[in-house]
Amino acid sequence: MFDYVSFLQNLSNGVLIGGVYALIGVGLTLVFGVMKIINFAHGDFVILGMYCSVLLNSLFGWDPYLSLLVAMPLGFVTGALLQRLVLSRLMEAPPESSLLVTLGLALVIGNILLLTFGAEPKSVNVSYASSTVSLGDVSFSLILLLAGLATMVVIAGLYTVLNHTELGRAIRATADNRLGAELVGINTRWIEAVVFGIGMALAVTAGVVLIPLLFATPTFSGAIFTLKAFVVTVLGGLGNIGAAIAGGLLLGVVEVMGASYLTSDYRDAYGLLVFLLILLLRPEGLFGKTVKRV
Repeated sequence: MFDYVSFLQNLSNGVLIGGVYALIGVGLTLVFGVMKIINFAHGDFVILGMYCSVLLNSLFGWDPYLSLLVAMPLGFVTGALLQRLVLSRLMEAPPESSLLVTLGLALVIGNILLLTFGAEPKSVNVSYASSTVSLGDVSFSLILLLAGLATMVVIAGLYTVLNHTELGRAIRATADNRLGAELVGINTRWIEAVVFGIGMALAVTAGVVLIPLLFATPTFSGAIFTLKAFVVTVLGGLGNIGAAIAGGLLLGVVEVMGASYLTSDYRDAYGLLVFLLILLLRPEGLFGKTVKRV
């Protein structure tokens, strides 16, 4: 007999964790939509956010969400500086150059974190780790609910910036037509630095949001999160921010449903199977090609 309560529980959990995946994917697709660069170091910025939260928790006892006050500006400034000092020199170079450079950045970030914090997983303990919130027959883990709410706030903020500010109009103009944007006085080099900074801030934010869910930092590099970001963006369509959000939600639901109704041993594999099917059946993504509005 079909258990609708269990189904709603799993669906809700999938949507909430999918929101965090969407946050990771949106940063990657925003950078690609404006700069046409695929950032292979994206997942390592997620790890950087986790360790920033761990450090502030161990030194000052800060809650992970409080550490966003430091982690988000750190991610933005680091990303903007990397774009100005490194990636800006590659804008006219062949696409392979940016791929190799971002792979190199991933190795550098990963090894700096390894040398600084060691190979052992680092945990963040929060008092509400085992707390739940009930809504009718469905119960939510408080940390998962907070992760979903934090994701909604950040994505709503990004939506507001992109669609209701001069900066957002400049970003969309640069993504649509770089030369045309320059002809009307937009400093596209500055815009690209800002966009890369925003992309990295979103990745770092996702790392901070994830650390209470994972309970400890992963022992691997950020490659798994880079892979999830690729899956999310390809599910929707590269450069399409709104579709990346939908792709993240779909990935979260597929993983949770697969783990619940099949086996949790292959949780990550379920999303990859859907990813491969969409590549075969609809290579441009579920929602087609680039659109510049969220």
